[in-house]
Amino acid sequence: MIQRFIELGEGYSDLYELLEIMETNKDRISQLLCLKVKKEDKMYASLVAVLHPALEGKFQPLYICREGVPYPSKRIDLFEAKAAELNKEVITFDVKPSTDFAETELFFHYLTGILRLNYLIPPLS
Repeated sequence: MIQRFIELGEGYSDLYELLEIMETNKDRISQLLCLKVKKEDKMYASLVAVLHPALEGKFQPLYICREGVPYPSKRIDLFEAKAAELNKEVITFDVKPSTDFAETELFFHYLTGILRLNYLIPPLS
């Protein structure tokens, strides 16, 4: 199985794309995540929609709006409202900011490890 983060942006107008992905793939949603980070003494969030793997190809996308959404904010409320509409719970927890990593890809590996350890995404098979 291939699990890959697909970065939509930082959560400004691309948040609406994430909400649309959630709506059009409501039967494939596995998890909805709000990953909080502290940057420059302010709280921000990455919003993530984890979809079940596709049957063909075993590809599991994790759509992310990375660290651009102030926490709390109206955009967080929109994400939580869409989750409630889809009868899904938003799982919220704190993570290190991506700026602690030399490359964004290393940050995504860090998140993948956390998600696997907490059984939020399946192990590679």
